[in-house]
Order: sequence, then C-alpha cells, then structure tokens
Amino acid sequence: MSEVRLTINGEEHVLDAAVGTSLASVLRDRLGLTGTKIACNEGHCGACTVQIDGAPHLSCITLVHAVAGEVTTIEGLRDHPLIEAFVRTDAVQCGFCTPGQVVSAAALVAASPQPTREEIRHAMAGNICRCGTYPKIEEAILTWQG
Repeated sequence: MSEVRLTINGEEHVLDAAVGTSLASVLRDRLGLTGTKIACNEGHCGACTVQIDGAPHLSCITLVHAVAGEVTTIEGLRDHPLIEAFVRTDAVQCGFCTPGQVVSAAALVAASPQPTREEIRHAMAGNICRCGTYPKIEEAILTWQG
C-alpha cells in the first residue's frame, strides 16, 4: 500500500491504495462515489468516464497512483444544466451509461458551448449506450442551456 493524494469534486482525499488499483475502484469502493459505473472494466464502454482537469478519462483503466490533477465525477456535476437536458430529451433509458455520457458531454460543452453534430458524435464516440439513445443524447447536447 502507498499513500495517494487526490482532489475529487473540489475535496482533498488522502488514502492508502495498493499499486495497480484503478481510479474507478477507489471512487466507488473507498470514497462511496458510486455514480461512476464499472461495466466492461477494460476501457471500452465509457460508463466509468470521469474528468481529470476537465478532460474525459476512463477511470476503470486509470491507475489511481498516476492521477495528477483534479478529478470530477458525475456527483461533481449534479447541478450541471446537461442533467436537465438529458431528462428533458428523454436521453435516459436504463440510466447505466448516463453518468459517463454526462461527464463526457460536460467536457465537450466546456470546450465548445455550441458543438456541431459532428463534434458531438466525435466527442461521444467512446460512450456506449446499450439502449440506443444516441439521437436523444445528441439532442440533449444540442439543446442544453448553459
């Protein structure tokens, strides 16, 4: 075990973690931030997406000891206008992928507040939705009010 210092959603955390522990595991199992989902656990689906210094990262394959920057989880975005946009456009089906979708979308609109459909499709390509709500997710991002 070795010490890890993290800033998550603006709060400082110091904890011990085994080398090789994923950021997703620490978020969920050690800090109780269960909004970050682990689905594939291989970095293929995007359910575990968090932001590190504003950029999307797959937390299931990010080693916690390698994190150098502020982590933002879905819990840190609970008041983001995209949440309302996802609900309004019915972009939430089963909801399992939604946290990762919102985290990725928030990074996109921070960089490009009025993204084109092409920009949205490119930025969201790493987030899989088994329910197929892609058109509604796209609509939410196109019509968010930030």
